[in-house]
Amino acid sequence: MEWLSLGLLSPSNAGIMDFSSYLLGTLFIILLPGPNSLYVLTIAIQKGWRAGAWGAIGIFIGDSILMLAVVLGAASILVASPIIFSIVRTLGAAYLAWMGYSLFRNGQQRWSTGLETKTLEIQMRLMRLHPLLAALTLSLTNPKAIFFFIAFFSQFIRPDFVRPLHTFFYLAIVLQLMSMAYLACLIGVGQASLRFFQSRPRLAAALWMLAGILFIGFAIRLLLV
Repeated sequence: MEWLSLGLLSPSNAGIMDFSSYLLGTLFIILLPGPNSLYVLTIAIQKGWRAGAWGAIGIFIGDSILMLAVVLGAASILVASPIIFSIVRTLGAAYLAWMGYSLFRNGQQRWSTGLETKTLEIQMRLMRLHPLLAALTLSLTNPKAIFFFIAFFSQFIRPDFVRPLHTFFYLAIVLQLMSMAYLACLIGVGQASLRFFQSRPRLAAALWMLAGILFIGFAIRLLLV
């Protein structure tokens, strides 16, 4: 029952390093126009806010399952072997650097081409399913999310903290709360937000490039800590 009081703890008491940077990184993750948010936005526009809400619930469940797997696995590694966890953090830094480079290149491409056709095709296929099932499938069939959560969470964990499981849960809960708040906003504004991004493709592209630079910076920071 002790971990239930975690929400009352300050980030530093929960074993988190540089919580402000974590919030900034999480904000960029959420704001990036990805398959999950695009699906929720599209289904809300086409079938109403209830369908959008079901989609958001599906995303929440799917991401929670992936995060739980990461939290339990990474926390166990940290307790069992700090050396192995250090190796995981180093590999995570390399992954964040690669992802940052990929985001930056993707942003450059989107600067001139806009939304990828492949993404649109995926959205259309998912429209045939119930929003909850479609969103859950979309979330769980993204194996890259597991590697990202490991790489991202691990750089904000104090290796000497005695309850790493609490820290991982804290980070995961914060990310999920911010993600659900953003999806709720997408459902609420619906068509207006879709028109906003469609009429400003370079704004979305700039967001991708900025996120790329941010994650490369995170990778460098992680290697220096």
